[in-house]
Amino acid sequence: MNIEMFGKITDAFGPSGFEEDVIRTIAGYCQEFELENDAMNNLYARMPEVDPGKPVVMLDAHTDECGFMVQAILDNGLLSMLTLGGFVMSNLPAHSVVIKTRAGKLVKGIIAAKPVHFMTDAEKANPNLTIENMYIDVGAVSREEVIESFGIHIGDPIMPDVKFEYDEEHEICFGKAFDNRAGCACIVDTMKQLFEERASLPVNVVGAFAAQEEVGTRGAQVTSQVVKPDFAIVFEGSPSDDFFFSTNVSQGRMKQGVQIRLRDQSYVSNPVFADFAREMADKYGIPYQETVRRGGSTNAGKIHLKNKAVPVLVLGVPSRYVHSHYNFCAKADLEAAVDLACEVIRHLDQERQKHICRQDIL
Repeated sequence: MNIEMFGKITDAFGPSGFEEDVIRTIAGYCQEFELENDAMNNLYARMPEVDPGKPVVMLDAHTDECGFMVQAILDNGLLSMLTLGGFVMSNLPAHSVVIKTRAGKLVKGIIAAKPVHFMTDAEKANPNLTIENMYIDVGAVSREEVIESFGIHIGDPIMPDVKFEYDEEHEICFGKAFDNRAGCACIVDTMKQLFEERASLPVNVVGAFAAQEEVGTRGAQVTSQVVKPDFAIVFEGSPSDDFFFSTNVSQGRMKQGVQIRLRDQSYVSNPVFADFAREMADKYGIPYQETVRRGGSTNAGKIHLKNKAVPVLVLGVPSRYVHSHYNFCAKADLEAAVDLACEVIRHLDQERQKHICRQDIL
């Protein structure tokens, strides 16, 4: 895994609906592929010079991150906001953010809630944080200054203000938006590893970087219509649970390998495809773990319903504290996700394809 690439992708500005900087950054690392984008900010990467008659495996990851949007500008210069994606309100106050103006200027702000000095004892015990009673402070003193001097307007997008860092000694990545810039980096790395052998692969591989997952898996509805995949591998920056569950209960532990997702609220995995992934992981010594999620969803929810049903394999990179400002993930888990995807693709011959598609049941 090219960690520098991963860092650049995670740092890119890209709340839901505003992913342009992300797809430009990704495209910069994909010059050997045939690239196109659409009106929704979805990005497609195709291998050149391949047999168009082969089945298609779509590699999916979403480019957007949880962020905010300016909802109103108050007389005193504070900004009212709404969320783009799911946040826990208690994680937000006192953190810094970056607002992107219509002119492309980046403005720093602080998420403000009622200061403790002005709280009653009841409010201290129960702050009752909602997005409606939190505001962003950019240091302005009036609505006019926000608009005329800072250039901020209603509808401007906002992202967490975090810069990527890599702890080389412990091979740990720190930054924002690992859900799902980790998946984006995995697509790029997988396609690069398979590039020279593309003519001999049993399938064609198409990378589909989908927009607006955090607001309803909207981009994948479009990408799956465009690519028309026969199979799909969804990469996710999956929420790690190892910091609050015991080892035997946790299903998303850092440095324990790629996570094979068997169920969430959006889909039930194709069991034959999951069996195949486990077989490849065991054969090639790729560490993996399995998860059955009570909640959550991925783009698999939209993709697996297309055409005559698409077998989907969801591979997660365990990432701590997703849907908050700051995340951790391990380089080894990124690489395990890519390694497993590559081996699945290399061995997805016609017999396997028929078996996964249940064509041998009757």
